[in-house]
Amino acid sequence: MSRVRWMVAAVAIGWGCGGGCGGGSEGPEGSDQSTGTSESSTSAVTSTSSASLDSTGTTIAGTTTTEGSSSSDGGSSTGEPPVEEPWEPGTVYPTPEGPNARGLLDRRGAIHTHSVYSHDACDGMPQDAGGVPDPVCLEDLRRGLCQTQHDFVMFTDHGDSFADNTFPDVLLYDPARGDVLVERGGDPVASWAGCVGQPVVPERPTLIMAGCESGTMPIGLEHHAPGLGATYGSATPAAIDELRAAGAVILVAHTEEWDVSELVDLPLDGFEMYNLHANLEANIAAGLALLTQILTGDPGLPHSDLVLFPLWQEDPRYLERWGSVLSSGVRRVTTMGTDAHRNSFPQELPDGERIDSFRRMLLWFSNHLLVEPAADGSWDDLALDDALLAGRLFGVFEYMGYAEGFDAVIEAGGEVFELGAEVPLGDGPEIVVQRPGVRNLDPGAMPPVITTHVLRAIDGGFEEVATEAGPELRYAPDAPGAYRVEVRMAPLHLTEYLGSHADGAATPRVWIYANPFYVMP
Repeated sequence: MSRVRWMVAAVAIGWGCGGGCGGGSEGPEGSDQSTGTSESSTSAVTSTSSASLDSTGTTIAGTTTTEGSSSSDGGSSTGEPPVEEPWEPGTVYPTPEGPNARGLLDRRGAIHTHSVYSHDACDGMPQDAGGVPDPVCLEDLRRGLCQTQHDFVMFTDHGDSFADNTFPDVLLYDPARGDVLVERGGDPVASWAGCVGQPVVPERPTLIMAGCESGTMPIGLEHHAPGLGATYGSATPAAIDELRAAGAVILVAHTEEWDVSELVDLPLDGFEMYNLHANLEANIAAGLALLTQILTGDPGLPHSDLVLFPLWQEDPRYLERWGSVLSSGVRRVTTMGTDAHRNSFPQELPDGERIDSFRRMLLWFSNHLLVEPAADGSWDDLALDDALLAGRLFGVFEYMGYAEGFDAVIEAGGEVFELGAEVPLGDGPEIVVQRPGVRNLDPGAMPPVITTHVLRAIDGGFEEVATEAGPELRYAPDAPGAYRVEVRMAPLHLTEYLGSHADGAATPRVWIYANPFYVMP
């Protein structure tokens, strides 16, 4: 796998492995959406508690009070609305609790990450001889879940060790931490992971779902497949049917390792549009240069939570396969894979935290699912599955800032449709995109330059059909096909945090990847 090859390259220059490597809404009123700046620092406050700084330096975004106020819950006794501190690297914002104007909830989380139930996690020693999870690694994982305020995490543990463990263990269920099981038919299918004992907001638990990365990558398994390891390790239609019967959405990981024909012909639900480990392997020269900076204590290092910045790049292998599959006429949802194991980079960055901690890797980017809530406003694992299968997903690289105000719909025949929708060309469809800004951008920072784009899938990748630097992009497709939206940013607001890599802030890079709309003949 690409992760292993990257580890070998790191060790070759003296990196080492410590304990051992295992083998819709608009933006706030008064804002300039092209730069992300805002005249109102009090708008869109959605946090539920005062901000706190944990031992690793992560800021859990909360509220501060206006001058002259004093309120123990972070509110203002003067009647003024609470004010958030400006965003900086490491700051975390929870998603809005309520729905958007069309009644959908934005729920953010990780798809494709590993736990103590993967054999190669935790520096290759996830459990002792008695099967007890490594307490340091488990605590790092649980702390990371709380610190990043994800609404959900869909684990994808490797097939051999995953099959050897049972539900609800593979859901990390621990009632002492405030966990609450989701049961169906009397059996545990998911778990709301609490944050008891963590210096973060406990009111927003993370929904944990089980999955497996082996032959394919089924996520959201409600129970083990009857065939266990034999099923998990197979990529045949029969195995996929068995996994789907166990409640899973069927994805595959590491898109660079799959042929277009396999992605089209297998009865899959989707595949990855980005994978972090594949990114690192593809940009190994930049990685070696950064490792040298770290090992020598170079003062030109970027902020510890921006260590991804000089390494990130788009992967043409992913774009080529993604576009080719969609242009063939099949539907596939695409996701962004964190692929965290806590087994590659144990050395500490200047903030005192190891490079590959679960918190840091989960912080860099996430998948946003537009979820249809129940009548009482609640949601569960089934609602996430429904959003996935419908293609209501966009990914955000939040290491550059949280996107506020992003929206993408397609209007056709007098109706409004969400990401993943199919609409006929004869209904005069028009794609409408609202350009986001960086939430709570520091007014003293250099503003980023943000543009929106529409791309059409073609054999071999995508062709850009529209771009806009203003607050709204409208594009009317003139031919059938799969059309996706992306947002690019020149992150000039990060300049002061990037050290010797500051020149890179002037180059636009992808901030948001969205799943496509399908315009039918």
